[in-house]
Amino acid sequence: MAYNRINFYRKVIDIQDIVLKNSKRGVTQKWIYENIVYPQYRISRATYYNYLGINAKAKLRKVNEIINQPTLFESV
Repeated sequence: MAYNRINFYRKVIDIQDIVLKNSKRGVTQKWIYENIVYPQYRISRATYYNYLGINAKAKLRKVNEIINQPTLFESV
C-alpha cells in the first residue's frame, strides 16, 4: 500500500511544482492544465484541481516515517 501512496504523492508534487513554476510566469491554471499537465499526465480537470488542494509533501513525509519505523520483529 505504501508504495502506491508514495508514487501518488510524488505525482501530485510534480504537478504542484509545474503549476508553481508556470504561475510565476503569469499564465492561468487553466492554461497550465491544458498545455502542460494534461498532455503529460492525462488526468481530468477535476482531478487536477483536487491535486492542487492536497498537502502532498507533508503526507509523503508521514508515509516515509511509517515505512521506516522498526517493527517488533526487527533487531535494532
